[in-house]
Formats: sequence, C-alpha cells, structure tokens
Amino acid sequence: MLELSGIVKTKLATALLAMPLLLPLGSVGARAQEQPTWHHGLSLVGELKYPPGFERFDYVKPDAPKGGDVRLSQTGTFDTFNPLLEKGEAAVGLSLVFDTLLKPADDEISTAYGLIAESVSFPDDISSATFRLRKEAKWSDGKPVTPEDVIFSFEKGKELNPLYQSYYKHVVGAEKTGEQEVTFRFDEKNNRELPHILGQLLIVPKHWWEAPGPDGKPRDITRTTLEPVIGSGPYRIASFSAGSQIRYERRDDYWGANLNVNVGQNNFGSITYTFFGDSGVEFEAFRAGDIDFWRETQARRWATGYDFPAVKEGHVKREQVPFRATGVMQALVPNMRRKPFDDERVREALNYALDFEELNRTVFFDQYTRVNSYFFLTELASTGLPEGLELEILNEVKDQVPPEVFTTPYANPVGGTPQNARDNLRKAIGLLKEAGFELKGSRMVNTATGRPFSFEILLSSPMLERVVLPYAQNLKRIGIEASVRTVDPSQYTNRERAFDYDMTWEVWGQTLSPGNEQEDFWGSKSASRQGSRNYAGISDPGVDALINRVIFAKDRETLVAATKALDRVLLAHHYVVPLYYPKAANIAYRDTVGRPPELPKYAIGFPDIWWWSAAANQ
Repeated sequence: MLELSGIVKTKLATALLAMPLLLPLGSVGARAQEQPTWHHGLSLVGELKYPPGFERFDYVKPDAPKGGDVRLSQTGTFDTFNPLLEKGEAAVGLSLVFDTLLKPADDEISTAYGLIAESVSFPDDISSATFRLRKEAKWSDGKPVTPEDVIFSFEKGKELNPLYQSYYKHVVGAEKTGEQEVTFRFDEKNNRELPHILGQLLIVPKHWWEAPGPDGKPRDITRTTLEPVIGSGPYRIASFSAGSQIRYERRDDYWGANLNVNVGQNNFGSITYTFFGDSGVEFEAFRAGDIDFWRETQARRWATGYDFPAVKEGHVKREQVPFRATGVMQALVPNMRRKPFDDERVREALNYALDFEELNRTVFFDQYTRVNSYFFLTELASTGLPEGLELEILNEVKDQVPPEVFTTPYANPVGGTPQNARDNLRKAIGLLKEAGFELKGSRMVNTATGRPFSFEILLSSPMLERVVLPYAQNLKRIGIEASVRTVDPSQYTNRERAFDYDMTWEVWGQTLSPGNEQEDFWGSKSASRQGSRNYAGISDPGVDALINRVIFAKDRETLVAATKALDRVLLAHHYVVPLYYPKAANIAYRDTVGRPPELPKYAIGFPDIWWWSAAANQ
C-alpha cells in the first residue's frame, strides 16, 4: 500500500457508537448480503486497535498547547498549488489544506479511521466500496463537502495524474448513491486494499475549481496555479512568495478540529516553509536559528557538524528515531529502455563496481547499512533460501523466474579492501565479456560495434556526487566512462517523468502492507507509461505474476510470503545497483518546539502531533 497524502503520502468515528461489531477489512458478516455493514475504520493487518467512539489516538497529548509559528525548510522550489496535477512542482505542505476520506493511525500498521467519511461499507466480494460522508464536513468557505466533490476529485485525479491512474486503475467508476454517500465500483473482486487506498483520496472542492477566479476567468484544474486554493483541512494558505516561501495558518473555524482522529493534533498556529536551492545553505539557516526542525540526511554532518553553540547550550536537541514501518530501496537505476542496460549481465557488472564498504568508512562514518532488499528493514525482506509458503508461490511461476532464486541467496559484492576491490572489478570485466564487451587498452568497447561503453548518471542534488563520483572512478578503472550530471529540481523532475536518463538515483518507500503500488513500481504496464515509478523499465511476466499474488493475498501470511518471493525475483534480475540506508531517522530541533514523551511506534509525527513550546520563550 502506498500512502498518497502529503503529497504523495497519506494520511470512522464518533457518530457510530451504535454500529455493529467492528470487523477487519474483508471479513464482513453474514448480514452483508441483506444490508450494508458500516465500519468506522479499516485494517489490512488484523483487528483495529481503536473501537467505535474512541476518544483519541493514544500517542497524542490531548491538551497540547495551540499557537506559535514553526519555521521549516525545503530544498527546491514550487510553482503550483494544484494538488492533483502531475505537472509542475507542487508546493510542500498542501496536505495541511486538504483532508482525505480516512486518516491513518501512526501506532498501527495500515489502519485508517474516518475523517471526511464517517464510515465505509463493502460487499463480501469487495466489488465496490461505499463511503458515507460526515454532514458537518465543510470547505473553508463554509460550503459542505459533497459526494460530487469526492467524485470530481477521483475523476480529475485519474485524468490528470499518472500516479492516480496506476494506483486506482481497478477503480472504474464513482457515483452518488445517497445524500451523503459515494460508491466506487471495481473491475476486479477480492482486492482487499482497494477500499483502504480510496480512503487516502485527497478531496478538492468541485464548486471552487469550476467557478471563475479573481480575474473573472474560469479556473482550470488541468493547469498549474499560484492562486491560493481552498480546502477542508486544518490549515489555509495565508501568504506566499512564489518559489521561495509559503505560510500556512491554522483555521479557527476548521470543521474537524474536535474529531477523535484530530484531538491533540494540528497544534501550530502557523507553519512556514522556506525554500532553498542548496542543502548546505539550508542547514546553515537551521544553525543560525532561522529553522526549527531538521531531518539530517548526511552522515558526515550528523557526526561532525553539530558542534555549534545552540547544541552545546541545549537549545537544539538531537534524536535518532528507529524505522519500524518503512521499507526502502535506495539505488542507482540503469534505464533498461536503453542498451546495453537491457542485458542482465551488464547490470550485475555495474553492481560489482560499487565499493560500499569503502564509502561507508571514508564518507559515512560507518553509519549506514548496504540495502539488500526492495523491502529493506522490514519483515517482508527475503533472506536465505525460499521455504514454506514462499517456496510454494515461487514454484507456481518456476518457468518465469531466474533459477538461482531457488539455489542462491542474494548477496551484494563486498569491498572495503584493495584485494576485494580488485576481485570485484575482475568479476565485472568477466560479466561484461559475456555480454559482448572487451577491454581495448583502457576502454571497454562493444566487440560487435567497436563503440566504447559510456553513459551519464543523472542526479538531482550536488550532495549525491560524493557517492557517485567515486563510483564513476571505479567504473573508469574497467574502461567505462560514466559522466555525472546534476540538474536543478524542475529539470530533474521532467527528465525523470519522461525516463530521459541512462542511470539515475531513486528511492522507493514501502509500507508493511504492499499492494497495488507494486504495479506502478515494477509492473510491465507501467514500464512505458511516463510519470510512473517504474524507473528501471521492468517488464517481466514472472514479476507481474508475483505482483498479482501480493495484491490478492488472502491473509497476512500469504502477503508476507508473496512479497518475499517478489523481492527475491527482483533482486535476482539485478535491476538496480543497491545503495545504502540508515536504520533510524536523524532529527534535530530547537527547544521552541515540543512533542509527546513517546512518539507513535510507526512515525515521527511531525508536525501533526508536535507543538510550539511557549515555555522556552518566557
């Protein structure tokens, strides 16, 4: 499951005290054939923690102080407030303005409770899902949130955004089926995730987008806009400077302020984002006291860069928050749509040229771990040889997957010493020879055409060069000329969407309940669809079959086994050059912000459940 809100990362309640006994998704009772069973929440993993009519989430401070202006930062820029459009650079923080149908709980895995929708129902075969909207839900202009708004948001999202097209491709229609009800129809049955991911749908106001703007001209949701949009969420756009700063202000008239899913949240009076073109300058703003919260992504700086006075005096605090619910694949990704990256032996050779152990020692202060799974850091990662249910699933597609998945556990090359580095480069040369290349002098050339092996590595930030430049030097040692090109965020986004690169640096985030998003990551149909996240260009029937097994897993045991099988096959094809990732998030923040004594198990919860610490300013 992908989390869409935020954007694209997401985010049923008080009026339902008299509901029937809560059932997890997919376990509707016998009466469902006679009349719908309404659920106040959905869970993809076991039972819901919070019962109907619960007061609040356990991890919030219910009486958290309200007010204050928290100052945040963002690398890059923005040129649109349109939250649905795939074009342009959408402003960070728009999820503060727009509510979704359901809201996740950060102390559970893949659960969600009613926000705009007070409840949801679905038949036994999950061929549709109906959401009942809250009558009190309103836009910031005072007009009610209607089924028409939900239908408009769904249809425009699918029309304008490739991510929506892929994520909701099995949702074939939406219609108003009651005064406060919207029913979504599916073209397949028993996909347990579909009702859940529809709850992540970000809802926009149909009446606002179809009305004339301040200039008297019709608004156009198919275009970018810097007109401050309205939403139904807890904040509004108060002011902005195009491309450089946005200030969101908490709404005193927010309709959902007292909902159980919002108690103790949305505490800051305003949230201001300042945009920077350089991450180094951005960090200096934090050091200087102009930014209140910082997510550190540089190992060297975490180890050596926090010796400034505010840290020594206790005004800046540092924490490491373990990752518990997020899997990740961070990798250099060769584009298989271009030769010679369509050859598996070439891709494997490229992995032998990366000396992670040397990078970890010289650049990362031994803070990182080499990624060895597409679901790294989770129980979904494959290990050893397949057995049990995973082996059964792999045997079902035995003729469509590499034979080594049954005999050889995946392992990255190990460097770190001169001897290991030489051995790895010799193995790379051997693989390239099998693929039709040979060393002539100091150049690796195609034996059939005589053309030298050269390619460009596209990057979005100069910060990444400290890893890629040593890698390019290693490639040069075996005759491959790899140039490194860093472009601005807008150009990078456009080239990424169009798959206009030889090799690039990508990160895929995974939840503990993978599902329909896997088709967008690795599915054959997404390989040629611009804007998808199938950056490698994977198009393989065995992978497709295993994605299907993940999506239609009937229970948790099957989901875990199918995901491990998918992971194992993806690794065996050497689609990427795995990089590294920390096992915890490094965060630093000023004493002007506060938080609950214990953070939720599966999230940092910032800025949602944090607050302005007035005591620090007295």
